[in-house]
Amino acid sequence: MTVSVEKSGQVTTIIIDRPQARNAVNPATADALVAAFEDFDKDPQASIAVFYGKGGCFCAGFDLKHASAAKSDLELQELAMPTDDSAPPRGPMGPSRMELSKPVIGAIAGPALGGGMELALWCDVRVMEEDAYFGVFNRRWGVPLIDGGTVRLPRLVGMGRALEIIMTGRKVPAEECYRIGLCERVVPIGKARQAAEEMAREIARFPQACMRADRCSVYLQQGLPVHEALRQEWYNGLDALKKEGIAGARRFADGVGRHGDFSKI
Repeated sequence: MTVSVEKSGQVTTIIIDRPQARNAVNPATADALVAAFEDFDKDPQASIAVFYGKGGCFCAGFDLKHASAAKSDLELQELAMPTDDSAPPRGPMGPSRMELSKPVIGAIAGPALGGGMELALWCDVRVMEEDAYFGVFNRRWGVPLIDGGTVRLPRLVGMGRALEIIMTGRKVPAEECYRIGLCERVVPIGKARQAAEEMAREIARFPQACMRADRCSVYLQQGLPVHEALRQEWYNGLDALKKEGIAGARRFADGVGRHGDFSKI
């Protein structure tokens, strides 16, 4: 088994389970990750996923031992993007081209390198341990970023910083990641999974249709003019407002949540 799944209430934790390979991803692992995240997204009892790597390493990237065995271009065809508007195939790393309807929190312990960094960038939020780090170490071997790294990294940290990190292939430690917006929380060594699952449980307490609508709006607004983005936000949130917002406002009017007490929401 290269991927394991653990469920606790509304939180699903998906774990890369190849510690002997520093959780490097081969095609079988990529397929297993896609299947796990598809199951999570379809599960009506699941609200938030935590993405973690077993054994103190998030993911060392694509399994270069497997890549070195490729004998022809035919073996790379399954990684190609389609030329039409159909859903793209899985990325070499697995879920990197998936667009889920629910949030994923990355729990980053140790290294997240190359494709492993790209998987972390795919997550909505990243929690890193103090000694964790990112890096485009594949720069040394002539392996390009094809799992969203050149797309997501500049959107998070800006063009100049992204280019410097990508072109130099240097180590980017957790403290710097937090400072430049590449992660949202830094926690003690050994605590990434616990902190990510605590965050997930807190998010799961809220009305989920509203939370998902707001999350979706954040992604949909990218690249749009302000007027169109505001219009998109309104129509995207309207259904959630009808489903949950009006009832929630009535609960508040009846006294729930007054004076900052959210224990009964």
